[in-house]
Amino acid sequence: MSAVTSPGGTPQHIAIVMDGNGRWATRRFLPRLAGHRQGMESLRRCIRACLDRGVAVLTVFAFSSENWNRPADEVSGLMELLVTALAKEMPQLQADQVQVHFVGERAGLSDKVRTGLDQAEAATAGNRRLVLNVCFNYGGRWDVAQAAARLAAQGQPITELSLHQAMALAHVPDPDLIIRTGGELRLSNFLLWQAAYAELYFSERLWPDFDEAELDHAISEYARRERRYGQTSEQLGMAADQKAA
Repeated sequence: MSAVTSPGGTPQHIAIVMDGNGRWATRRFLPRLAGHRQGMESLRRCIRACLDRGVAVLTVFAFSSENWNRPADEVSGLMELLVTALAKEMPQLQADQVQVHFVGERAGLSDKVRTGLDQAEAATAGNRRLVLNVCFNYGGRWDVAQAAARLAAQGQPITELSLHQAMALAHVPDPDLIIRTGGELRLSNFLLWQAAYAELYFSERLWPDFDEAELDHAISEYARRERRYGQTSEQLGMAADQKAA
């Protein structure tokens, strides 16, 4: 859990449900995969914006465990897009010192895709400016289940702390701000454990139309909120006074 914060400041960990690629394409009478390609442009902009604004961690929901139920041609196109994008974006990610992690179940992925993920993680492991978590073939319920199964297999007691440490995102703090684009008002099985105290922001923009201005609007909204973690405003004020003294 990150420290209690009062209004003001930039979230150190932003997580995004990148929703609306298919609808963006459909409204333009384009194949759905064209929307996913345009969504990659938005992700590039978002990574650059996070670097410029001093965000330490960016986590994005790229492909859920439920997305396998989509049309086969869309799924295969997404897999190919991922491999192509990794090869294309790697030089810039290296130049920008972005450390990449792919979070999710890899058993159902092809050897080609798994190799691409492994190579990207290994190549960027030493980068320290921004941690980019790409949730791919990921589900929040899967994350809780795999953490519990791992602890049980090791004979460890299942507690809140041990479960937290066994989660797929244990290498970063919980998100401060979760953004969902596309006008939907739900988490859709994204970071269910880690979202416990995150601030939520829902944007009407479809993901391909999400830009720096909309990100800044989300950050500004976050900065106006008071994160109390079960405490009262008075308690936060007293703690702030004691810290300043």
